[in-house]
Amino acid sequence: MAKQKIVVKVMMKNHKSLRKALQISASVCGVESVTLLDKERIAVTGEQIDSVQLTCSLRKRVGHTDLVSVGPVEEKKTVKPISIPEIVRYEYVYPEHHCWHTAPMPLLAVHEFPSNICSIL
Repeated sequence: MAKQKIVVKVMMKNHKSLRKALQISASVCGVESVTLLDKERIAVTGEQIDSVQLTCSLRKRVGHTDLVSVGPVEEKKTVKPISIPEIVRYEYVYPEHHCWHTAPMPLLAVHEFPSNICSIL
């Protein structure tokens, strides 16, 4: 059987009724996850969930409940793995510094920068 997603709208007055609604939703047979969409809507996903039983038990214990939607779970699209760009090496050579009171400068410093510099990724 395919997974299904049920969205119910529950009139919740306070945090106690919110917690109670989430607990009741999670206790129904076949439920895999319970998600709070906003202040009034709860999304329940799982296999072979009886939406009428869920709605009736929420009405009985919490308050006014509406069944918004029942449908299959949307499949997540697979994301292509991003290839790591090659690292380009830039070498800087510093000239010798003849100053008696300062520390000697390094002769060679290597900085690695990716070839595709994009801060959004």
